[in-house]
Order: sequence, then C-alpha cells, then structure tokens
Amino acid sequence: MPRMTNPSGTAPQRQDGGERRLTRPPSDRYRSEDSTPSAGDGDQAEARGSFGRAIAFGALTGLALAAAITMLGGILLITAGLIAVAGLGGWAIAVAVRAGGLEAVAPSRRRALAAGLAAGAVLAGQLGLWLFARYEGGVLGPVDYLAETFELLVPLQFVFATGAAWLAAR
Repeated sequence: MPRMTNPSGTAPQRQDGGERRLTRPPSDRYRSEDSTPSAGDGDQAEARGSFGRAIAFGALTGLALAAAITMLGGILLITAGLIAVAGLGGWAIAVAVRAGGLEAVAPSRRRALAAGLAAGAVLAGQLGLWLFARYEGGVLGPVDYLAETFELLVPLQFVFATGAAWLAAR
C-alpha cells in the first residue's frame, strides 16, 4: 500500500488509539514564511497593538475624562481646576492610545487620534455639565450656559486637553 502524504509534503502520524494526525495543519500551506508563528510568537502578536485597540483604549479613557469633568464641574462646582483635569485627561488619553496602538499606529496618526479623542472627551464633559444644569432646573441652551457659567475656561480646557494629548502621544 502506498504511503499517504498531504500536499504540504508531511506524512500523517498515528497517535494513541489509531487516530492519524498531521504534523502541521493543512492551512499552513497558505501562509507566507515570515507570517508563520513560531513557539514564542503569540506574545509578540499581542504586543504589536492595532489601530482599533488604540481607538478603544483612548475612547474608554475619554469617557472617564468626560465623567470627571461632569462630576467635578457639576456636582462639586469646581471651575478653574477643570483646566488641570482636562490637561491630565488629555495626557491619560494619549497614554491609552499609545498602549493600544504600540508600533501598529504611526506617530502622526497617534497624535491626531489622541488630540481628537481628547477634544471629544472635553466636548462630552461640557455637554454633561449642561445636562446636569438642565436637570437642576436650568433653561439655557448649551452654548449660552457654558459661556455664562465658565466663560474662558471652556476653550482653555480644549487647549490644555488637546495640547497634552498631542505632546504625550509621541
């Protein structure tokens, strides 16, 4: 009887119980040589990061920043301290984007992503402040409320958050 071989040239091997197994899966023939994982490459594949992971990590950190701005500015009535919170939050978003993207995201895209997520988080926090004011009986629209209550602090929060994110995402 002729010996059976598969298209990749490896012969099936018998395991205990008479079951035959191939030494490599048949799908290996479709892999290129440089993409074939070796024994320790599982950790390296995870360590490369991805653009989607960078967005997810940064967005989750941005949600935390938005919640912090809403709680500190709405419930605790802190005003000038929100600039420091926005700057620290922008830095944290950049760190999260770097951790999620690692070397898979180019530095220019990482900076733009971190700055955009930081600006979005500050915007969400400002809308949270306005919604909290509405909950407490306010009647002004979001722009009127923020302009009358926080004045120049709102644009400064955007500047500090995006600036810190841009610098920290290098």
